[in-house]
Amino acid sequence: MRALPRRALAATPAAVLMFALVACGGGSGSDSGSSKSADSQQSAQSSGGAQAEGGAAEEADEKTEPPLTGEVKQKAEAAALAKYSGTVVKSEEDAEKPGMYAVEIQKDDGSTVEVYLDKTYSVTGTKQEGTEENESAG
Repeated sequence: MRALPRRALAATPAAVLMFALVACGGGSGSDSGSSKSADSQQSAQSSGGAQAEGGAAEEADEKTEPPLTGEVKQKAEAAALAKYSGTVVKSEEDAEKPGMYAVEIQKDDGSTVEVYLDKTYSVTGTKQEGTEENESAG
């Protein structure tokens, strides 16, 4: 019977030590726990700000559109520039029309047009930026 209280007493310092390590961050260096905590808080704050900004952008566009890359980007931009001369502003997959690409071009007169292409890089439609009406492919 006496062995049980001695074991309990022997385990108490270990439990207190574990609790203290957990409460302090558990690092072996005296400042490692606090720097990890500060880094975690800073990254949480910065990602929270980015999520808030991204959330506002997603609400406006409703869906995120991944940018085109590699050969797909080159071919889509070339096809769009063949139809409208100017400078490519961005090129992306069209989230509103799955399987389509969208290339935004700033034309020589300063206006902007979004050119829609299918997977064969054929122009299927356009939209003058600032309007909601689609023009037919012509």
